[in-house]
Amino acid sequence: MERNTGARRTHIKQEIRILGIDDSPLISEDILVVGAVMRGGEWLEGVLRTYIKKDGLDATGKLVDMVRSSKHFGQIRVAMLNGVTMGGFNAVDMEALYESTGIPVISVMRKPPDMASIKSALKNLSEPEHRFEVISRAGNAIEVPAKRGKPIYMQYKGLDADSALNIVRSSTTHSRVPEPLRVAHLIATGIVLGESSPRP
Repeated sequence: MERNTGARRTHIKQEIRILGIDDSPLISEDILVVGAVMRGGEWLEGVLRTYIKKDGLDATGKLVDMVRSSKHFGQIRVAMLNGVTMGGFNAVDMEALYESTGIPVISVMRKPPDMASIKSALKNLSEPEHRFEVISRAGNAIEVPAKRGKPIYMQYKGLDADSALNIVRSSTTHSRVPEPLRVAHLIATGIVLGESSPRP
């Protein structure tokens, strides 16, 4: 498997603390981002949150602040993203997130990114070259053999490919995607859709 520059072997425990990060539906200009701190793929231990701008340029800084200010900061061993863009095309710089927190980062996606389509879509936003550079720095997407259904794909910074693969597979317990991401998605979606629903 491809090796990541500066990567390190991460000791994998069954109950490694993973921070799954996902955004909410795009129903406003301020997008809720939720972090779910889990022990492996089973136990939820904490919930973090921050807000980013839809199609903005602040995702990386907001995630760094969210992680570093958390009471769980010293226990988190891996941060896991649902792709490197959130809030539309607010791109997360995986290298900067790793370097600023010291926590390895894994991006998980259902299919490999179509870089040509992404580059075309970015033309409609501010600083398209910068956004594309940040997205490209995530590196090649590596296929993760499926436990069930179709395979998923990952990108990684701050750890080696075998460690990243083991973390993704060991935390995929109840669906096609790792449980920390599934839980973060459920929480973010539930909060935002619940707040937007009319009260009886």
